[in-house]
Amino acid sequence: QVQLVESGGGLVQPGGSLRLSCAVSGSSSASYAIGWFRQAPGKEREVVSCISRNGVVTYHREFVKGRFTISRDNAKNTVYLQMNSLKPEDTAVYYCATDNTPSPYYCSVSRGRYDYWGQGTQVTVSS
Repeated sequence: QVQLVESGGGLVQPGGSLRLSCAVSGSSSASYAIGWFRQAPGKEREVVSCISRNGVVTYHREFVKGRFTISRDNAKNTVYLQMNSLKPEDTAVYYCATDNTPSPYYCSVSRGRYDYWGQGTQVTVSS
């Protein structure tokens, strides 16, 4: 059974930074593309970023481009989301999830492809 645990969330002022971590257990993280998603109150869960199994391919939604960076360390079975220049509209619960894609060079922006999910970590951007 694959388990994911997110950490690193918290309260930060606008313009601040946080680094989220997603620790994968029960299987090698290298077996999965990983996506970061977020869900704000009253809104749909949306993809933020994703990274391929080998870390070569990454994707960031337009609204976080230039501010967020996804990366992974398969030796540590961990995926990261570095979030800089945070804005109040980034406030949400952030989730990571796995996609059992056979390609090492692919990650999906489709929520339906992701099967295992973490419990989420709250990010609040407020002064």
